[in-house]
Amino acid sequence: QVQLVESGGGLVQAGGSLRLSCAASGSIFSVDIMGWYRRAPGKVRELVAHITSGGDTYYADFVKGRFTISRDNAKSSIYLQMNSLKPDDTAVYYCNADVRVNPEHSYRHFWGQGTQVTVSA
Repeated sequence: QVQLVESGGGLVQAGGSLRLSCAASGSIFSVDIMGWYRRAPGKVRELVAHITSGGDTYYADFVKGRFTISRDNAKSSIYLQMNSLKPDDTAVYYCNADVRVNPEHSYRHFWGQGTQVTVSA
C-alpha cells in the first residue's frame, strides 16, 4: 500500500506565494514520475507540472515562469513552489506518483487526497 500526503495549501492574496509538499510512503520499490494536478470548481482536472526521477521537468503553459517543481528522491517527495499566484490558480491540488511496489510489478498511479489553494483578488 502506498500513501501520498500533500501539505502546504492555504489562502493567499493575488501576487503571493505558496509551497506545496507531497511525500510518498508505504510499500515502495521505486518511484518514477511524480507530479501535481489541479481541479478548479466546475473544471476538469489538469496537469500542472511533473518531474522524473532524473530531474526532467514539464510545466503546463499557464504556470511557466511562475511555478517550480522540485524533488527529493531520498525522501520520495516533491515540492511545488508557486509564485505570482492569480485567482485563476484557485483549485484543489493533487499529488500523483508512478510507483512500483516490487520488482515484479509494473508502475501504478497513486493519488494524494488533495490540498486546497485559494487565491483572493
